[in-house]
Amino acid sequence: MPHLLERVLRLTQGGRAWVAVPIAWIVAVSVFDVLAPPDIHLSPLLVAAPAITPMFGGPWTVSVVAAMAVTAQTVNGALRGPDDLFSANHEAQILALVIVGASLVIFCALRERHSKELEQVRYIAAAAQRVVVPPLPDQLGSLRAASLYLASEDEAQIGGDLYGAVRTASGTRLIIGDVRGKGMSAVDEVASLLGAFRVAAHHAPSLRELVAYLDDNVRRRRKEGAGSNDEVFITATLLEVPDSTSQVQMISCGHPPPLILNPDSLPKTIEHPHPAPPLGLGELADSPYRITSFPLEPGDLLLMHTDGVTEARDTSGAFYPLTERIADWSNTNPEAFLRLLHCDLLLHSGGKLQDDAAMIVLERSAEPALDVA
Repeated sequence: MPHLLERVLRLTQGGRAWVAVPIAWIVAVSVFDVLAPPDIHLSPLLVAAPAITPMFGGPWTVSVVAAMAVTAQTVNGALRGPDDLFSANHEAQILALVIVGASLVIFCALRERHSKELEQVRYIAAAAQRVVVPPLPDQLGSLRAASLYLASEDEAQIGGDLYGAVRTASGTRLIIGDVRGKGMSAVDEVASLLGAFRVAAHHAPSLRELVAYLDDNVRRRRKEGAGSNDEVFITATLLEVPDSTSQVQMISCGHPPPLILNPDSLPKTIEHPHPAPPLGLGELADSPYRITSFPLEPGDLLLMHTDGVTEARDTSGAFYPLTERIADWSNTNPEAFLRLLHCDLLLHSGGKLQDDAAMIVLERSAEPALDVA
């Protein structure tokens, strides 16, 4: 008995204070059962104690509470007298309590095993996501960068959103995109597109030719059956950020526009006047890829994101008001900005996103760009 009490005391520490609830229930039922008239039996109510324990405890906690309930049932019978203790009704109640307690312990053990397996799956998925879509380096030439990927699936941390960056001899080329669809077919397309981007970004003379190459890559995979989705297309925004000038070049392929923040004005959405079709649907374009330019001055923050950010809903169904929420965050650095956005986005959506979300934040430094490795 002292060992049992010692275990109970340990269970009530370290965030497990809820175990006091079933223990208090056992004590209360036992006292009222002893004080009740002989023809009233309250001991069957003891089964509620182990029944509620799995809500906050594991197998060992449930087994301790169940053992206490069986002990209380036995003591209550003894206090009522030998006739009650050894009656068939009392023995049946004890047996039922033992069976219920044992069943709950098995249930908790299976639940913990499943939880560990699920945690392992999440760990593997997170590792795969870091391989397929690795975080951006903190420094990209004259740019400070931060990136974040949030998956909507509980069982995995990888999906159809993507981002990447490549340093070239004259600047930095970036891509952010969203593959139509979900699951492993989308992951396959993400890996293929990012691989093509990392190779072509070094060799394509212009941003137009880079986008044309990526569009051709998506269409060729579809025609050859290399992808697992024969209707795939990918919305994307591609940027070229030169080291020598503040003018950033952009081509939008049906993707949400980026935003610029600076301390002296409200966030500005960079709309492309002539957006192109998503990658994989380039044959629908009525003109060559058009480039639009905008300035990115030292101290400005540039946010690129997928539609999982702006389409996150709260309990009333309202979309996340991105522009309004980030209006006061212009004085932060990219890492701090993404931490704020991450927390605020999950707060708005109740901790559950309806779609994957990817984000990149860039800040141009006043210092000269680093040499390309």
